[in-house]
Amino acid sequence: MTSEARQPQHAPELRAAARHIGRRHFLTATGAAAALAFAVNLPTAGTAAAAELDAARITEDPFTLGVASGDPLPGSVVLWTRLAPAPFQADSGLPAERVTVHWEVAHDERFRRIARRGTATAHPEFHHTVHVEVSHLEPGRTFYYRFRAGRWISPTGRTRTAPAVDSRPGSLTLAAVSCQAYHDGYFTPYAHLAADDVDVVFHLGDYLYEYAVNSVGGARAYTDRTLPALFNRETVTLEDYRLRYALYRDDADLRAAHAAHPFVVTWDDHETENNYADDIPENSVPPEEFLLRRASAYRAYWENQPLRRPQQPEGPDMQLYRRLHWGRLAQFDVLDTRQYRSNQAYGDGAHVPGPESDDPSRTITGASQERWLLDGWHSSRALWNVVPQQVVFSQRRFELTTPSKLSMDAWDGYRASRSRVLDGAKAAGIENLMVLTGDVHVGYAFDIKDDFDDPDSRTVGTEIVATSVTSGKDGAERPANWNTYMTANPHLKFYNGQRGYVTVELGQEAARADFRTVPYVTRPGAPVTTAASFVTAVGEPGLRPA
Repeated sequence: MTSEARQPQHAPELRAAARHIGRRHFLTATGAAAALAFAVNLPTAGTAAAAELDAARITEDPFTLGVASGDPLPGSVVLWTRLAPAPFQADSGLPAERVTVHWEVAHDERFRRIARRGTATAHPEFHHTVHVEVSHLEPGRTFYYRFRAGRWISPTGRTRTAPAVDSRPGSLTLAAVSCQAYHDGYFTPYAHLAADDVDVVFHLGDYLYEYAVNSVGGARAYTDRTLPALFNRETVTLEDYRLRYALYRDDADLRAAHAAHPFVVTWDDHETENNYADDIPENSVPPEEFLLRRASAYRAYWENQPLRRPQQPEGPDMQLYRRLHWGRLAQFDVLDTRQYRSNQAYGDGAHVPGPESDDPSRTITGASQERWLLDGWHSSRALWNVVPQQVVFSQRRFELTTPSKLSMDAWDGYRASRSRVLDGAKAAGIENLMVLTGDVHVGYAFDIKDDFDDPDSRTVGTEIVATSVTSGKDGAERPANWNTYMTANPHLKFYNGQRGYVTVELGQEAARADFRTVPYVTRPGAPVTTAASFVTAVGEPGLRPA
């Protein structure tokens, strides 16, 4: 869809705020806070401004959007919920008053052995979301948790802490998911993932889409419900984004997956706007106006994800890149390749690389994040160094000709950035590098090459690309360009265009990736199968069929 065809009608409050606050002033912390408050009518006095609501006055179930946990540390995990008796209303069915919420963490599902308990406040300024960073838990353990507000008790969630820092776990099983356009189908892959035995789920971006969702839910083609008209517009304001998260979290399969496993999340573009780059929007709107939209999107993202306090945004800025460890087995360097990147070369899309795309000053991570990544590798003591991130890292030629067009939105459009990262991995002595990727709505398995144009060059790592949960609708096992891609990219070992997710078991001797797919998502109830499995041995980068 062209940008002209989907040019959004930006809300009057955004345009008004943009006119009154210049870009330079907006980019200061005080300017950003003032602009956001102006744009979304947030009280500038902060959370203390709200009166307290007696939770006993809540007459309808406030836990309609479920529970979630995330970012496991050796003795800590963050728990999330949101109070929303009427989730499809802007106020969620609650007055603008703070609510005391009780929480419990237990060793058992019946909550007979309580590990920790306490209270948290659901502030109206944060849309009555709750983020509890529970500490002083045993490392490497499974726990159960729940919330209570008044007489209402939430569904039970299951989570786990990471192993002790110096421990050597025998294995870790992770799942990777991405790209879940509500209007493209049912979240059936999440139903299967909820039943899988995994330790942690990495969401690699496009948790929601900014596009309009019509009354029948797009490809879901509902006949048993009618979605409110408020979803049938592009998300622009804070209210828009908040309501869109409510629509997504209303899905039972997504709620089940969150309740079953801790999530580690990072975004791509659609959580804000398609293919934006730093402060440059897809459409021709003033940067000040886009930064207000970005601030609204980032705030709603933090509110609706199990994220810790360091990730809380300030205006249009939010540090999402962060590092997690699983004992000495794995180090996870979670990247943000959207917020700090240079603008896409040659107007974005597919293009033959040239001086513009290969300019060494261009970056997909920003200088600070790149330095953080390389420094982290130098100090890593992990067997596996895993990089969960958004867009395809390996070279992906679209044609059999030489030169071939490449994606200017992926790392192929930032080849100097990729070279610096790979040089940094080699300088740090990283032997077992694995990149986890989303974005492209297909499953790929790549060998990461020292020189992608030389199939005989050294393999320096592996890249596992998780297909979409729904985006692209049903897809096909072998898309029309399958032969072209497999021939043009000898380092591409697997390509499947169906929906699903991927699981990866990291062990002391090898890693195994299983690509899990469903045959359809445009109707509910699809079964899941394993389309392919690959292993890569410790100290021997490169994928081979399992």
